[in-house]
Amino acid sequence: MLCIAAILGLSKCFLNRINMNIIGVIPARWGSTRLPGKSLVNLCGKPMVQWVVERAMEVRSLSRVIVATDDERIKNVVESFGGVAVMTRVNHPSGTDRIAEAVEGFPNADLVVNLQGDEPLLDPAMVDKLIELMVGDSSWDMGTAATLITVDNDLDDPSVVKVVWDENHRALYFSRSLIPFVRDDDIDVNHWRHLGLYVYRDEFLKRMVAAPPCELEKIEKLEQLRALHLGAKMVVVETDDKGIGVDTPADIERAERLLRKAENNG
Repeated sequence: MLCIAAILGLSKCFLNRINMNIIGVIPARWGSTRLPGKSLVNLCGKPMVQWVVERAMEVRSLSRVIVATDDERIKNVVESFGGVAVMTRVNHPSGTDRIAEAVEGFPNADLVVNLQGDEPLLDPAMVDKLIELMVGDSSWDMGTAATLITVDNDLDDPSVVKVVWDENHRALYFSRSLIPFVRDDDIDVNHWRHLGLYVYRDEFLKRMVAAPPCELEKIEKLEQLRALHLGAKMVVVETDDKGIGVDTPADIERAERLLRKAENNG
């Protein structure tokens, strides 16, 4: 089993032997439907994008971290706390397309890491371990992560994306619907929530954004389905990290509570 916590422990010599240019990109657009300008939402005295950047800077295998935004307000805030921001077009159909534009100015990238801009408690160790997996096996086009669903309400929540994989942990499908469907009640089934963390091999990222959205992507509104449509070998690793994505005003109080708890335990 490809359990990120148990098997993919970051090897002691990994950071010494890695010889790749790995860029972490945080997409931060202004026009979120449910929470416009959420990158600048104040969480415990800091804008959310600053929390994410600071966490990303703790990912030891990244060569650099940049924020890809479409709004000068976000760019100015990022630069005010010493971060690096790249302006991108407003009309990108997905975060992947925005990331691809942002890294055009860094043509020597080997791996590109999509670090979600609404995850202020990003786990740096998890990102390092996923990167190590991609570095160690060049057959994977992409890597991503999933966590066990433990809340019943999440099973039927379309905002909670589910994923299934084969025996080699190659992603088979992602859906807003419940997958797999349990026909017989006497079968004990684990369901997995997809976390929006991606590691792309640079050449596949370019191929992906050059292709138009496929029908399944347009139906489910999930950009990762474009990658599967193109035949991507995408590895899914398991993690205990549940994420605290801030998508709505109701998420802010919960996020602040978790951030204070993490700060107190840190």
